[in-house]
Amino acid sequence: MNELQAILLGIIQGLTEYLPVSSSGHLTIVSSFMDVEGADNLAFTVAVHVATVLSTLVIFWKQIVWIFRDLFKFSWNEGTRYAALIALSMIPVGIVGVFFKDAVEEIFGSGLLIVGIMLLLTAALLSFSYFAKPRQKEKISFKDAFIIGLAQACAVMPGLSRSGSTIATGLLLGDKKEKLAQFSFLMVIPPILGEALLDVIKMMKGGVATVMGDIPLSSLIVGFIAAFIFGCLACRWMVDIVKRGKLIYFAVYCAVVGLGVIIFSIL
Repeated sequence: MNELQAILLGIIQGLTEYLPVSSSGHLTIVSSFMDVEGADNLAFTVAVHVATVLSTLVIFWKQIVWIFRDLFKFSWNEGTRYAALIALSMIPVGIVGVFFKDAVEEIFGSGLLIVGIMLLLTAALLSFSYFAKPRQKEKISFKDAFIIGLAQACAVMPGLSRSGSTIATGLLLGDKKEKLAQFSFLMVIPPILGEALLDVIKMMKGGVATVMGDIPLSSLIVGFIAAFIFGCLACRWMVDIVKRGKLIYFAVYCAVVGLGVIIFSIL
């Protein structure tokens, strides 16, 4: 993987991590068409995912400071309640990560057909959430947080958008749009950091040379920077999109791309 390819993949990761179009699906599609060697390299995967988490921390730093400030008051308050919602939402994806990691990794290597099908499912979810008009709730409940967490766990499938699944599920449950985007982006921070930590441990056991493969350090650096910059842009953009309720355009996009990928994989 050269620097230009790393920048392209970093941009795609940064944008699609937050836009409801599936980062894993787009990386799989682009890697397949470009025949990019090392796109599934563990070191590169960790680098771009940590970059997108960092962009979330930058955009939502005020909310994160608020949560930690309330946590250290050691009393039940709005901040500790929000932290408990995030912790509850992590349980489903944690179970998938611990007990079904090998099965998920096998699915990721099963080709473009599954990506196309999951993109169509993403389009369907976004469409349902756009046309459904449930009664708006003032707060995200613990029940809703767990159900949204289930949606996040399902979104480990390549092509099924994590942000699209969690936000659409929340909208169908009747949670307010302006609160959902923030919750959707904050709830993914612990799982991604946890997976990155496990991957780093795996990298240390395997040795630097084995993990890096043919990817130069410069490619990792530029890929990280690209993912961070475009992650910041996409994160802020997505919050505004959710507030305005414009997810239907992404449903159309996912449907078109999904159909195209399915046709391409069959022919």
